[in-house]
Amino acid sequence: MRSNTPVAMDSHALGTLNYIRASIEAAGAFAVPGTAGIAMGMVGLAAAGLAYLPALGAYWLLIWLIASVLAAGLGIVLVARHRTGAGLPLYRGPARRFVLCLGPALLAGVVLTVVLYHADQAQLIPGTWLLLYGSAVLSATLLTAPVMMRLIGTMGALFVLLGVIAYAAAPGWRNLLLGSGFGLLHLVFGLLIRRLDATGVEA
Repeated sequence: MRSNTPVAMDSHALGTLNYIRASIEAAGAFAVPGTAGIAMGMVGLAAAGLAYLPALGAYWLLIWLIASVLAAGLGIVLVARHRTGAGLPLYRGPARRFVLCLGPALLAGVVLTVVLYHADQAQLIPGTWLLLYGSAVLSATLLTAPVMMRLIGTMGALFVLLGVIAYAAAPGWRNLLLGSGFGLLHLVFGLLIRRLDATGVEA
């Protein structure tokens, strides 16, 4: 009887420590809702479709700029709704750190877009967007919930790869590559994250 007591206490202590560790990890992680990725992906696919039309092809940059603002707005709204629905603060703790990780690379993308446009090097903008967005996502990966860390990291790496390809590709491929990244990748990984939610795994 006495020999079994320490084992039971050790098992209980181990379970308690695991629970505490999981709680700390969850409190320091940022959950990205799959709906945000799905919505942003649909905007990206719509932009790719519009820019593919012969009558609108010359306005590809304007179309994608409008799409980026719309997608970012939708993403912010859906993330905010997800956090408030879970009773979490909008811009404190992991949410604030997540934004600060994304910010530098995204700000660099804005600056380089203006620079490249005024230098008549607009053909380099798609690669710059894809590369810097992927870098931003990779920077923020470690702040995401552990269950989705691999998904987010894979998506960021694929964005970087598309950016490298875009630099070497002919101008006629820019719309396809932008659509593949900001449209298809967002949509696919948004659906994968939503599937985690549907299976009861907190994302």
